[in-house]
Amino acid sequence: MNPLSINLVKTRAEVPLTIAVTAVNENGEVVDKHVACERPLTVYLNWRPIVTLMTLGARPEALALGYLKNQGFITDAKQLESVIVDWDVNSAAIITTEQTENLEQQLSEKTVTTGCGQGTVFGGFMDGVEDIKLPTPQIKQSTLYSLLKNINEYNDTYKNAGAVHGCGICHEDQILNFVEDVGRHNAVDTLAGEMWINQQDGADKVFYTTGRLTSEMVIKVAKMGIPVLLSRSGVTQMGLELAQKLGITTIARAKGRHFLIYNGSETIEFDAPSKR
Repeated sequence: MNPLSINLVKTRAEVPLTIAVTAVNENGEVVDKHVACERPLTVYLNWRPIVTLMTLGARPEALALGYLKNQGFITDAKQLESVIVDWDVNSAAIITTEQTENLEQQLSEKTVTTGCGQGTVFGGFMDGVEDIKLPTPQIKQSTLYSLLKNINEYNDTYKNAGAVHGCGICHEDQILNFVEDVGRHNAVDTLAGEMWINQQDGADKVFYTTGRLTSEMVIKVAKMGIPVLLSRSGVTQMGLELAQKLGITTIARAKGRHFLIYNGSETIEFDAPSKR
């Protein structure tokens, strides 16, 4: 399907992701290093402030759209009129003709989550989750190993400065889209926003993240229509319960030739067992 035509008005939308600093190492020597940037981005919906996100600022338009879509504030991409990012005032304004009469009620219903730092989800976050039907994937163990190897070519900001999470949308062992941010939920929202605008199907995709698999992460991936969740980190009890309910193959602690399948082991073809 073709991407939707949306007027992305940018005002200083590109910002540096890292800055050079000096540090002192364990031997007392001064060394040149880089640190990840972190900046506030206030998201507006029809000029109503919704939330301020702390972000690296890599792809702010997609981040703002993905956040509003995942939280249930907007649902119809065809009614979007513009996305205006202005780093002079640290803002991203989304203009839509979609009706937002329930906005105040949604904003009043919020839950503090286990997001990086302190996250919040709003009243529309769970809307439609029970109606999600995901396909049953089939994945080869050898393909997972190849994917994990290919992932090592990414994480540029992490390699340069640390302090960020990375997320990627993958097909078989290829990484189709990858983004880093100071919080894993910013990264998944960015990818969700781009998938939504580009009208991409998630049925044959794998979602990779360096972060832990909490309930919020599982729900966001389910909303993207992706049936496989792969993480370098661990999984929480509620995240696992939701993955089981939604039928998401859940693979965690994945690094090198090691991984743990917490849900959906029947979807994995063990064609490359590790040598002991």
